[in-house]
Amino acid sequence: MASKNASGGYQGTDPQDPVPDLKIGKGPARSYVVTEPPKTLSESRTPTSPKEQITIAALLLITSVVRLYGLSRPDSVVFDEVHFGGFASKYIKGIFFMDVHPPLAKMLFAAVGSIAGFRGDFEFSAIADKFPESTPYFFMRLFPAVLGVATVLLMYLTLRCSGVRIPIAFVASLCFAVENSFVTISRYILLDSPLLFFIASATYAFKKYELYPQGSWASQKALLGAGISLGMAVSSKWVGLFTIAWVGLLCIWRLWFMIGDLSKPITKTVTEAVRKGVFLLVVPAILYMVFFYIHFDTLTVHSDGAGFFSSAFRTTLEGNTIPRDILADVGIGSVVSIRHVATMGGYLHSHDHMLEKGSQQQQITLYPHLDGNNDWLIELYDKPNAVVDSFEGLADGTKIRLKHVVTQRRLHSHDHKAPVSESADWQKEVSGYGFEGFEGDANDDWIVEIDQKASAPGEARTRVKALETKFRLKHPMMNCHLFSHEVKLPKWGFEQQEVTCASQGKEHLTLWYVEGNFHPNLPEDAERISYKTPGFFEKLIESHQKMWHINKNLVEPHIYESKPHSWPFLLRGINYWGQNHRQVYLLGNAIVWWSVTAFTALFALTVVYELISWQLGYKILQDSKVVNFHVQVIHYLLGFALHYAPSFLMGRQLFLHHYLAAYYFGILALAHAMDVVVTYNFRRREIYGYAIVSAFLGSVLYFFFTYRPLIYGTPWTKDLCKKSQWLTGWDYPCQNFLSTYEEYKNLESQQALEALHASKTIAADAVSKPTGAQEDPSTNQNSQAGGEEAFDVDAIMASPGLKKFVDQNGNEIPHDAVKDLLQNGGSVLSVEHHSHTDML
Repeated sequence: MASKNASGGYQGTDPQDPVPDLKIGKGPARSYVVTEPPKTLSESRTPTSPKEQITIAALLLITSVVRLYGLSRPDSVVFDEVHFGGFASKYIKGIFFMDVHPPLAKMLFAAVGSIAGFRGDFEFSAIADKFPESTPYFFMRLFPAVLGVATVLLMYLTLRCSGVRIPIAFVASLCFAVENSFVTISRYILLDSPLLFFIASATYAFKKYELYPQGSWASQKALLGAGISLGMAVSSKWVGLFTIAWVGLLCIWRLWFMIGDLSKPITKTVTEAVRKGVFLLVVPAILYMVFFYIHFDTLTVHSDGAGFFSSAFRTTLEGNTIPRDILADVGIGSVVSIRHVATMGGYLHSHDHMLEKGSQQQQITLYPHLDGNNDWLIELYDKPNAVVDSFEGLADGTKIRLKHVVTQRRLHSHDHKAPVSESADWQKEVSGYGFEGFEGDANDDWIVEIDQKASAPGEARTRVKALETKFRLKHPMMNCHLFSHEVKLPKWGFEQQEVTCASQGKEHLTLWYVEGNFHPNLPEDAERISYKTPGFFEKLIESHQKMWHINKNLVEPHIYESKPHSWPFLLRGINYWGQNHRQVYLLGNAIVWWSVTAFTALFALTVVYELISWQLGYKILQDSKVVNFHVQVIHYLLGFALHYAPSFLMGRQLFLHHYLAAYYFGILALAHAMDVVVTYNFRRREIYGYAIVSAFLGSVLYFFFTYRPLIYGTPWTKDLCKKSQWLTGWDYPCQNFLSTYEEYKNLESQQALEALHASKTIAADAVSKPTGAQEDPSTNQNSQAGGEEAFDVDAIMASPGLKKFVDQNGNEIPHDAVKDLLQNGGSVLSVEHHSHTDML
């Protein structure tokens, strides 16, 4: 037991106890908590003993076997490898693309692939696309798998830093090592494994920081490490912002007690607050911008992905076709392309196709690419088809008509419902109307209204200037403005963006500007203008505007999406891949998963009970280990809440893997529950606690081994699959599996024989024969039975991928016996070496 010391605090009798007693100081008016940790605390929570190092080595070995097993299977694209493998390919080739996530994790995949020899020649176009030999997908998958292994070790070290005893930290980390969902996401080219590694690194570093005296070199190193890890987490996914918020709240928690610590001068507390601000906010912000700078500097080649960005942004990319040296003055007789300001739809566009609803006149849309169908001739409303022999500027308030150059139809609106937004009475149809030589009617009239605030200062606010003037086009007959929003036309409208005439709606959706501009009567030396090249910060801001906008609009339903309220109960998973009667399906380890959920609810009820007891005058939290349990669990469940609760505010499509960051913190909290079970159990005998923990570990391992075919994509039977579906939402397709494992062996033999016959042509090509040489089958010792062509064993062995010889029954023949068998008239075929189907 602990004894009370002279200063009024308590000091544990065991200096190696990872949970020493609280030290309470006596002030002139009140008691206070001494926030400076004991010098022995870091020693007791740091793995320095040989015994513990052996424990860590054992954990590393087991985790490596589990996480690195069979990474080369499947040998085709799995789930979101379509995106992130494709992005790695674009990084290597320098081709610009748009993604809703920050760049770091994707750049790391590209770096690993490039080091392994990937040249970006495989684009990861679709799930189940087979990898060519030139794609080092194994090494690209090895990277997240190794990070997954390291994350398990970080969990162990984090638990030790927060006061969990060695055996429990080992058991909890082992449960995490075999947690099915974490094993699955660490095996593929996905962002989750790097993200979790950086979050785990930040968590460990901050918990390590708490062990050292304030201002010490060790504490500053740990704090800087936390800042670097936070910067890398948020640079991989914006989920890292929640981790920064978690660390920030823990800092406020700690600073609150530091302010109340009467043994600590206030200047020291202020210094520590500043240090935390620099290390935990400034450092991550700098890293975040550095990675974006590298991102912009690497992706320099223009592509369709740049279509999400403004024309000014796109001018910084090689091979762009954005107009330069544009005539600045816009007037009657100008042929212009008109771009929408507020959306990524692009240019006011028309083509010789009709609406299938309403007036069935010519379609008017927004089109994101440069095209001749974006060109419009500006006419005075009362002088249509007039020959323009001078220049007349386009002033604010001018009434005009816009004639589509290619089809000769004019921009038109009338009292018909919009083709898609037909339920909105405030939106009217916009169409192309007329024919060549037709003078038009009043429904072709539009009034130019220059927006003073949005336009550049100066002349651009009084008359239309290319690029600089932002204006609206008002339809006087319908009293509405030319309008567009992110609503797509159906396939008959080529899924281009709808254009309407709106009498209501958001004003910025009615803003337009002239990009392309030509006028026959302006001299060669007329004023010209180009987009101003944006600087780094302008590109950074625009990128984030687009990322946020696209991210929140990912609302299309998905067959495997799920809602946040279902995640704690593991009601369904995600189908990652299916082929050759095998399946990869993301599913959590239900034993760990439901235990985290149950413990979170139980702890909340316990805290409520304790608060009520405290209000009634009962003593609570008298034991240092109980205090540490509460503090650490509150810390980790706060991390759980901060990474989970924001999901309820998101309107975008969400999946089970969005829960994994919160779930990681939940497992950390659950580990403290296991620790307290060992400390306080029946009759306070540790053996009972360890028995409970051992039974828990056994059930976790049982679940892992039962469901491992869904992790590794190995053979499974229909019956075993159906028995495993505890919940109806666990919707992996059992009908795709074969009935017995023997059928898998037969299927492999059949596939091997098919490959054998297909390879004979390759084998024959490997033979080197003199031109015109004649061969007598009766005297050729190396000919195959049945008159089949001979082949050179050495040449076959040298061929890429051909490394196995079998007889007609599919039985493998040792390499050194092949030539002897051929010489004795035997029949030999060559096949590619197929992947094994052995099971862990």
